[in-house]
Amino acid sequence: MTVPLEYFVIVAAALFMTGAVGFLIRRNLLVLLMSIELMLNAVNLTLVAFNRQYVGGHTGQIFTFFIIAIAAAEAAVGLAIVLAFFRLRGTVRSDDADLLRN
Repeated sequence: MTVPLEYFVIVAAALFMTGAVGFLIRRNLLVLLMSIELMLNAVNLTLVAFNRQYVGGHTGQIFTFFIIAIAAAEAAVGLAIVLAFFRLRGTVRSDDADLLRN
């Protein structure tokens, strides 16, 4: 018994929309980073699902590995920036980031 491709796409769309809404609504920098990770994982799920459906090559899985590497780098750099911002301002709200222009 196989799971139809539409189910994977529906779950990926729900994950992506959850991440997009979290990114647009929330103002906490840590939540913004988690929302970006959620959107990247939704794209990964879609790539692997389509690669599973069309078994001609491993292109979807290769792109997924690249996205995972980019997400890891984004998390490391993003958390370092958030930590430096917290040490400087004492908050992790993105609304206070415009104060860094001074």
